[in-house]
Parts: sequence; structure tokens; C-alpha cells
Amino acid sequence: MTAQAKAHWQLHFCVLLWGFTAILGKLITLTALQLVWWRMLIVTLALLLLPKVWRELRALPLRTVAAYAGIGVLVAMHWLTFYSAVKLANASVAATCIALAPVFLAVIEPLVVGRRFEPRELLVGAAVVPGVALVVGGVPADMRLGVAVGVVSAVFCATFGAFNKRMAERTGPLTITCIELGAGTAFLTLVTAVWHAEGSFVLPDLHDGALLLILALVCTLLPFALAMAVLRKLTAYTVQLATNLEPVYAIVLAVLLLGEQHQLDAWFYVGVAIILAAVFMHPLLTRRPITKPHPVVLGTAESKAAD
Repeated sequence: MTAQAKAHWQLHFCVLLWGFTAILGKLITLTALQLVWWRMLIVTLALLLLPKVWRELRALPLRTVAAYAGIGVLVAMHWLTFYSAVKLANASVAATCIALAPVFLAVIEPLVVGRRFEPRELLVGAAVVPGVALVVGGVPADMRLGVAVGVVSAVFCATFGAFNKRMAERTGPLTITCIELGAGTAFLTLVTAVWHAEGSFVLPDLHDGALLLILALVCTLLPFALAMAVLRKLTAYTVQLATNLEPVYAIVLAVLLLGEQHQLDAWFYVGVAIILAAVFMHPLLTRRPITKPHPVVLGTAESKAAD
């Protein structure tokens, strides 16, 4: 097997693991806040075991650390709203909403990184509108709040992705992830303390604990490490096309493992197809070079949207 072929297999394995995050969110019985707090804490503690992370942390200016910490709050809000969408609706709905992140990124990124806005990118936004309408119409009424929360999650995903792009290459991606997820953990701890949310810091039982370890280590850190190697071998366009498949993997897994097709109308899947078609057409419609996605975005998002 050639190095290129191996990289392709590794990339799709990463995307498959990311697709499991929504499934695990549905299987874990903790609330969305509890789930995200434990996931962020576990990943942060695992990264703090690496001497390289400590070395890079000591070398960073306090202002840079503060900037990444601020992005970490956005990551926490993205994950919190994503898993809230999973709980309020289901994994398929949450994954579909996150597929909208590249559309929001097309609008948010020019404002954050200071590049010129391309009017043609409005075509992508216009193209997804019928898809979103069909998705909303294809879910039961009691799941529509989950759709709305999922769309908010996609906005958070696009926003922190744009800021990460602006801050790229300031230090190693593992260290950035450690700062962001550590800050996210601290933020959620503070929010819980202020709200006095009863039972927020519960110790997971054996079932939830095992699934949390899989979510944090197998579906977050493992694909993160693989993705860093893959990014050195494949073109940015190839990486983007593959990572845009994550909602497809998640929806297929939800059908196979959770039987969610019985909860959703056929129009939901038609809407999904329209949204994904628009996302995949985005690079062709904008006709500008695709920059390599920064590894930290791959490590901290459910949607691995690249520009």
C-alpha cells in the first residue's frame, strides 16, 4: 500500500470515528452539560501528561494563552449545544445541523481573518435554505427545538474555527487543544457553580464512564493524532471532501445502530442531500484556493469544516 493510499484510509477512519461522537452522545445518559464537562476534562488531563505540551505552555505569552482560552469558551458552547441537539432530537438531526458549519464559516471567516468577502459564497447559503426547510418539515414537532439548537451549534463551530485559523501556527496543535479544552472545562465549571445546577458534577456510572473514555480518547485524541499525520500527505481539497462526509457517516451509523430512520420523515433525508450537495459544491462555487485545515480545528469540532 502506498503512503498516499494509507493516508486516505487513515483519513476516512478519522471521519468514521468523528461520526461516532453523535452516536455516543445519544447513548451516554448524562445531560449535555455533564457529558461535555467530562469529555473536555478527560482530554485536557490526557494532554497534560505530555511533556511537550508543558514545554510549549511555558513558552507562550500570557496574551496568546488568553486568546486561546477565549476560543475554548466557544468550543465549549459548540459542544454543549451540539450534544443538547442530540438529546433534544437525535444524532441524525444534530449531525445534519453541523453540516451547515461551512456555510456559516463562509460568512464569518472574512470578518474574523480580514479577507475579502466573496458574494458568490451567498449562493451556498441560498442553496441550503430549501434543504433546511425540508429537514425541519421532516422531523417530528417535538424535535424542532433540537434543530434550532443544532443550528446554533453550527454557528459556534464556524466561529471558533475562524478564530483558530486566525491564531494558527502560534504553537503546537496539541498545546492549543489543551488550552482550549482546559479553558472550556473551567468555563463550564464556573457556569455550573453560578447556576447551582444540581447533579451537574455527578460521577458517571460504569456504562457512561466507559463510553466517555471512548468518546474522549478513541473518538477525539486518536483521530486528532492521525489527522495531524494525514494533513502532511494529502491535498487540502481531498481533506475537505473527506471531512465533509462526517454527517453522512453519522447519519448512516444512527440508522444502523439507533434505528433513527423510524423517527424521521423521508423529506428529512431529501433535505440532508440538498444541504450536503451545497457544502460539497462550496469550493467550486467560490473558485478560490482551499487552505489546509489547521489540526486543532480537527481536534475540537464535531464538524471538521475547513475553508
